[in-house]
Amino acid sequence: MALTTGLLVVFLLYSLAPTWFLLVSSTKNQTDLYSTFGLWFSSNHLVDNLQEIASYHDGVFLRWIGNSVLYSTLGAAGATVISLAAGYGLSKYEYRGRGALFALVVGASLLPSTLLAFPLYLVFAKVGLTNTIWSVLIPYFINPFGVYLGKVYADSSVPTELMEAARIDGAGELRIFFSVALKLMRTGGITIFMLDFVNIWNNFFLPLFMLNGERSFPVTLGLFSWLQQAQTARDMNTLVLTGSLLSTIPLAIFMFALQKYWRSGILMGSLK
Repeated sequence: MALTTGLLVVFLLYSLAPTWFLLVSSTKNQTDLYSTFGLWFSSNHLVDNLQEIASYHDGVFLRWIGNSVLYSTLGAAGATVISLAAGYGLSKYEYRGRGALFALVVGASLLPSTLLAFPLYLVFAKVGLTNTIWSVLIPYFINPFGVYLGKVYADSSVPTELMEAARIDGAGELRIFFSVALKLMRTGGITIFMLDFVNIWNNFFLPLFMLNGERSFPVTLGLFSWLQQAQTARDMNTLVLTGSLLSTIPLAIFMFALQKYWRSGILMGSLK
């Protein structure tokens, strides 16, 4: 028991250390960042750093946050609907090649997304969609792992007998899916939405290939551009660290906001 507790404490400290470093570093100015201990506070310059990051380049950092919210929300919503619909189709309908199609979905979910960034860029460049919102949203809509989760949730939460009863009552297949299946798969939908939102928010390589205008960058790519500027112009490490801390706040709010719905859905499913 003592060994297990000790390992859990070590893991907790290891997990929280980067956030603590960001919090401490965001309170320092450029001089203190290099001359003081990295994991403890010195003089407090947090307000100055926040003012500078909000005003730098006409507040482009706030634009990056807004872009990340837009990309993550629309991308996760589209991916959730498509994943649930595809998973529902794989689970509840019998047709030739269904097993091979499911195997293809599982295989596709094992591919690292970074390997697909350059081939996707070539495709979107061919059709003239690079440096547009669609060049990042369309790839986000397709999530093989989300399809797999959608099938798993459809298998466990949508009774075939209920679908047959709805058909007897005269409901069409689309109405059954939107009025019956989606409500029963709500927990799965929230789970897929949460995973997609976090994945899109943290995604770096796809926007790096697709976007070349600073005003369209998500926050991950924007902070990277500041690091590049630091190599040729002023030292921007303070702004980058403060921006990195601020970029975690929307994610934290999002996770806490959806947590209760996810938990209530699981409890409701267990009662059924």
